[in-house]
Amino acid sequence: MRFSLYQEFYKLYHRKIVWITPLILLGLMVIAGYSIGYNQSRLLMTTCYDAPDWLMLLLVVVGATTFSMEFQNNAILTLLYKAPNQANVYLAKYLVMLGYTLFLHIIAIVFTLGLRYLPLNARVSWSTINLYQQPLWVNMLTTMAIDLLTTLFIVSLIFLLSCLINSNVMVISISLLIVFMGQFVSSSLLNTNHWTTILRWNPFNMTNLTRQYYNYATYFDTSHLENIQLFIGTFSYTLLFIGLGYLIFRKKRF
Repeated sequence: MRFSLYQEFYKLYHRKIVWITPLILLGLMVIAGYSIGYNQSRLLMTTCYDAPDWLMLLLVVVGATTFSMEFQNNAILTLLYKAPNQANVYLAKYLVMLGYTLFLHIIAIVFTLGLRYLPLNARVSWSTINLYQQPLWVNMLTTMAIDLLTTLFIVSLIFLLSCLINSNVMVISISLLIVFMGQFVSSSLLNTNHWTTILRWNPFNMTNLTRQYYNYATYFDTSHLENIQLFIGTFSYTLLFIGLGYLIFRKKRF
């Protein structure tokens, strides 16, 4: 496992997109600061200038190319030859992406601390009581912690799709559709069907987890699940997709 982890970290470290992504994230956060509004300081700081949406978009691209590109160019064969078993290769890839996802969330927090002093929004104290009767800084850290699970849910789905589909473009396209259309698909299912109690646990609904935390009044009517229920559902689907992805990867012929 140690050798597989070293290989994955080495490859990730030497990919240009890995180092360009934080700069893109910063640019998108600045755009969000201008577009959301000068007087929406609490929302901007709670969401790290809409970082959760940007992170999902960026991780779809990075995550898809991490796996599916190796299927396309057969580089996966070299990894499998050097590793003691397929489980090491699959798990190492996921753990490295987990580390990179955590790194991007920390970077988003650091960027937020700096952007706060720019004239993008009105100055608000971090100790200001905001959502759930908690200080603003607690809301921000909680949002990022919750979003870490949401993005890992997306990464696990990307890995599953990468094992099913060898085309990098197809994996990115389908993942982006799920990220940006999942909420609407889930809402349509729940609003047009009488099986709401069951259908509210559909995987598309789990994309609402982060958004519902910082905008509960709006998204509860869409998800029909409490925050803790969404959290449990997202965590469960993440484990399910990781397991299914590995089963398909293990049986895949190269």
